[in-house]
Amino acid sequence: MRFDLTASRFVDTDVRADAWAVIGADRSLRWHQLASEAEAWAASAREQGFAADVPVIVRGHKEAAFFVAMAGALLLGAPFVPVDTIYPDERMRRIAATLAARTYFDAQSGRFVSLDSGPGTQIAQDDHGEDGGAHRAAAPLHEKNLAYVLFTSGTTGEPKGVQIGRESVAALTRWMSADFALGDAPVFLNQAPFSFDLSMYEVFGTLALGGTAVLASRALTAQGAAFLATIERHGVTTWVSTPSFAQQQLLNPQFSQAGLPALKTFLFCGEVLPVTLARQLRQRFPAARIVNTYGPTEATVATTWIVVDDAVLAQHARLPIGHAKRDAEVFVESGELCIAGAHVMRGYLNRDDLNAARMFTHHGQRAFRTGDLGAVEGDGLLFCHGRIDDQIKVGGYRIELMEIDAALRALPGVSSAAAVPLRRPDGSVARIVAFIATGHDDARLPDALHDWKALLGARLPPYMIPSELLACRALPVSVNFKIDRVQLAQDYRDSHLKAQRPANA
Repeated sequence: MRFDLTASRFVDTDVRADAWAVIGADRSLRWHQLASEAEAWAASAREQGFAADVPVIVRGHKEAAFFVAMAGALLLGAPFVPVDTIYPDERMRRIAATLAARTYFDAQSGRFVSLDSGPGTQIAQDDHGEDGGAHRAAAPLHEKNLAYVLFTSGTTGEPKGVQIGRESVAALTRWMSADFALGDAPVFLNQAPFSFDLSMYEVFGTLALGGTAVLASRALTAQGAAFLATIERHGVTTWVSTPSFAQQQLLNPQFSQAGLPALKTFLFCGEVLPVTLARQLRQRFPAARIVNTYGPTEATVATTWIVVDDAVLAQHARLPIGHAKRDAEVFVESGELCIAGAHVMRGYLNRDDLNAARMFTHHGQRAFRTGDLGAVEGDGLLFCHGRIDDQIKVGGYRIELMEIDAALRALPGVSSAAAVPLRRPDGSVARIVAFIATGHDDARLPDALHDWKALLGARLPPYMIPSELLACRALPVSVNFKIDRVQLAQDYRDSHLKAQRPANA
């Protein structure tokens, strides 16, 4: 049994209907149960005023109902907008405001919830208000036949909505089926939050290929051995994560071919795959295939790929991002990686300014300027050399430093602030620290900021909150009078080196 993304319906309903489709954090569903519950969800959403092209926010974390809601939205023709509970209420309210949405589906309670009456106010299934359920749903989007809208970090502090069409996810699953060698009915590890586009590999791979998604919650993944025992018990064949998450597992000896005998594919995306990690995985899992992919959210998860084998590791000190996937083009223009194809987004929601700056037409196809520095070798092998702007990645999450800056400036008494990435020797970001200007030489933080992490937590998800907040008289600026983050990073390193020196050195 599987889901036909083109026809928007479950097909082959007499094939493997009793096979597991979703292993949720709370309960598990067989394929016939997923189909039945998705149909019921679509009917319930319709009663709430949702319909084709009307976006529906789904909030939760690894519940089976979250997966049901995404499948139900696809049945309905309504683009789903996944929001993980890692995000604070304020961020979800801003997303809802962008969509003009007044209702969302809460996967934890399995109910539709009103945003008008405050968080957690549920709507009775037979309560449609004076004007029926339609008054609570958002208006239909201008872009039609979208699969989902995923909100990413924005430079202004406002999340920006990436609109992904049905044709784009269909292209994604054709690519996965043709080139990733996942086998019949693959069993996917789903560890990334559904609001992180990496997880769309597992969502659409499971649906289109008739496989199984094992939803690993944050609570489960933190348990180490119990987490690995769980994915071994469910026979996970395809590990999907950022390289950083796989790196963490190397501390456990069970993370090996012997401990996970069904595992045959590592599928990476979201950040640079270090050569050292790839070599360690080749040693731990000699029979497994390592597929490394690259691509921004705006290009439906990924757009280039390479199988990292011993020959590739022997040739490169820094791994290439590979070649463009089938039916796509990736090229370098003025040093910037550009992407063209049916998998490119339909544009940012309500952001004509960004669309004009980042999108264009290339050989009759939608094209996107990634903001990544890149190069291509003579044989067409592509490399990514970092960002042109202030966007970074930490643990696979895409972060605009200016969004953190905006949250810092909203702290009491702060008018000037900067988030600063601290990088490892290979250029990847280890963590983020932040500086605020106080106007005086006292390096202590003002009393009003004694609980600064909690204050930031009301606006930012945990992965965007700096590990330290430091005060300085004034923030250094570059020759262009922009805050000099490089100098701040150097000042931070110098101060720590000075603190580590013996007093008589």
